[in-house]
Amino acid sequence: MDGTLWDSTDQVAKAWSMVTLPKLGRGVSREDMYRVMGMPMDRLALALFPEYSLEELRTVMTESCLVENEYLAEHGAKLYPHVAETIRELSGSYPLYIVSNCQAGYIEVFLSYYHLESYIEDFTCYGDNGKQKDENIAYMIHKHRLDRGIYVGDIQADYESALAGGADFIHAAYGFGTVDAQVPNIQTFSDLPKLLRTMAEK
Repeated sequence: MDGTLWDSTDQVAKAWSMVTLPKLGRGVSREDMYRVMGMPMDRLALALFPEYSLEELRTVMTESCLVENEYLAEHGAKLYPHVAETIRELSGSYPLYIVSNCQAGYIEVFLSYYHLESYIEDFTCYGDNGKQKDENIAYMIHKHRLDRGIYVGDIQADYESALAGGADFIHAAYGFGTVDAQVPNIQTFSDLPKLLRTMAEK
């Protein structure tokens, strides 16, 4: 999701600040959110507010996620170039799935806002089941009996999760991070169909 399909750091920071500023005395900046995007929600909250325990943050975190989903449902976020049309193109040749470390409801908001529900066959996330990304990647491969899973992500943790979950990996090099490995990469999301065809020939 974040760093691969869209950049929601500005919108998420604004939404969280609506909750954290009055309740914790401190808002969340774009820079704060940028450095934690992609983390599971419990780790994200602790990284943003290390002076509190996870137990102390649970209520604020739950409320922040609800406000975030509502805000994104109304305003959307910064969709990377050619994402919507490339998803529609890919869906004609491949089954498409989304696996993320986000909260429950976040993927649904994304799909609804950009009218992409019919092109994504299934999705799951940390907020739905409490499982880490590698577990959810493995789960989706098993659930849908895939001969080969290919995960597209933008940070080192995505690469490591893909390998641990039994999937190949493509680096979205335009996203938030780098990957310390020689892996196929795309410079824009619209590069994906051509790269997938090349990988299928090998």
